[in-house]
Amino acid sequence: MRNRVVLAGALAQKPGYAGHTWVYLNWLLGFRRLDWDVLFLDSLSRDMCDAPIESSTNLAYLDDAMRAFGLEGSWSVLGRSGEAFSAGLERHKALNRVRESDLLINVGGYLDDEEFLAAARSRVYLDIDPGFGQMWRELGLHDPFAGHDIFVTIGENVGQAGSRVPTCGLNWITTRQPVVLDLWPARAGGAHAFTSIGSWRGPFAPVEYEGVTYGLRVHEFRKFVGVPRLTGRDFELALDIHAAEVSDLRLLKRNGWRLVPPRKVAGAPNEYRDYVGSSKAEFMVAKNMYVATRSGWFSDRSACYLASGRPVIVQDTGLDGLYPVGEGLLTFSTVDEAAAAVESVASNYVRHARAAREIAESEFASDRVLRALLDRISASARR
Repeated sequence: MRNRVVLAGALAQKPGYAGHTWVYLNWLLGFRRLDWDVLFLDSLSRDMCDAPIESSTNLAYLDDAMRAFGLEGSWSVLGRSGEAFSAGLERHKALNRVRESDLLINVGGYLDDEEFLAAARSRVYLDIDPGFGQMWRELGLHDPFAGHDIFVTIGENVGQAGSRVPTCGLNWITTRQPVVLDLWPARAGGAHAFTSIGSWRGPFAPVEYEGVTYGLRVHEFRKFVGVPRLTGRDFELALDIHAAEVSDLRLLKRNGWRLVPPRKVAGAPNEYRDYVGSSKAEFMVAKNMYVATRSGWFSDRSACYLASGRPVIVQDTGLDGLYPVGEGLLTFSTVDEAAAAVESVASNYVRHARAAREIAESEFASDRVLRALLDRISASARR
């Protein structure tokens, strides 16, 4: 009998955010490559949708994304907060799939349906925003980890000396992000700009913990806003930023950042993949939370750039010793280091592009990442 996994998360809540969609696709399709039976479990409330749920953009976007990658019949959307609704696989059938599955992986604790959580044999919390949930729990604001048996984080330094992310007394298993390399082939060329895709602020507020305020990407990006002007290179951001951010929009444009709407240039999974593949390289600024805690966080988006044969210039979150850096993947902590990395990539592009794909193959290939994670989960369950 095939192994079975249920991956729970919030995809339909964010139609048109294709980078977020690829987080789930790489996990689902990565497990399928290992011959696991997969089910994606989502949930919606009516106030999340632009129309009645049944006819909403939210549901249509999820259905399109699943069909595009052969996952039709492998998803279910539940009503949230007691709302009587389900789409895709019917609720009772989805509940049976959870009962029969080896693992329920709950991304960010988004699934809060008690019946489904109780039905799972093994409840795995997957933390893709290291620092936030741990500090919320320590401050008594919210405990996202309650009701889970196994705790996994992409913050690869969590629990290690030097990381400021509290462990909350939990035994954290660390993992990196899986990428299905067959779906992310290396691209030729690379004449487009240094790019990235993301949100200016994101869904979380800054967190004050033990006298330190841990902030967002905006708080780091302002430090490096002058890099295009300093280097004279072409930079473009597919940036989700509110029009009310007038001073920051002026600051970005004044310093040479070309801004494009992410849902227009990368709103569907294939469009997102093409946008990444048409870039020269990624210039990635992390959230202050990840940087200041030395969490060892690495972006799923950056892993996709590497797989596409696109070099990545990434703000250091404590990556020394975790990944091979210097060729294909370059880190920075200061403006001067960032500018030097840009010049290195521009001057030695073919070498950096080749190294980028090699890093993806050695560090992020879904087969390798998921097998290692399953081994760690199995070892943890035996303790």
